[in-house]
Amino acid sequence: MKLTLDTNILIAAFLARGACHELLEHCERHHEIISSDFIFNEFEAKLLGKFKVPPGKVADAVQLVRSCSVTVDPAGLREPVCRDSDDDWVLATAVEGRCVCIVTGDKDLLTLGNYAGVRILSPRSFWKFEAEQIGQT
Repeated sequence: MKLTLDTNILIAAFLARGACHELLEHCERHHEIISSDFIFNEFEAKLLGKFKVPPGKVADAVQLVRSCSVTVDPAGLREPVCRDSDDDWVLATAVEGRCVCIVTGDKDLLTLGNYAGVRILSPRSFWKFEAEQIGQT
C-alpha cells in the first residue's frame, strides 16, 4: 500500500530504536513510502536545529529516507485545512501520491481522521489498519 510517513515519525525512527524505527523498517519492506522535498527538508531542519544532530549524520539519515521513498511534487492544497500550514504539505504529499494513509503522531492531523480519502493514523492505529487490510485480500 502507498503511505506517507509524517516528519515526526521519521524523526522518532532515527532518534530512538523504538516503535517508529520498527514501523519505518516494516514500511520500507512491505509498502510504498511516498514523500516530498517538503518532508525531507523539514526532517533535515528539525534534526539539525531542534535535535542538534551532527550534519553528517543528518545527511546520511535524509539520504536513507530518500532512497526508500518515492518522491512526489505536491502542488499544495486549494485551501488551508490545518492550523499549522506545514501539516497541509503532508496532506498534499499523500494526496499527490495517491496514498491510502498518512502515519503521524501529530494531534492536529490525527483529529482530521481522513482527508480526501486518505486515512490519517497513529502508528498504533496503522498496525491495526494494516492487519484489517491484509484480512480483506
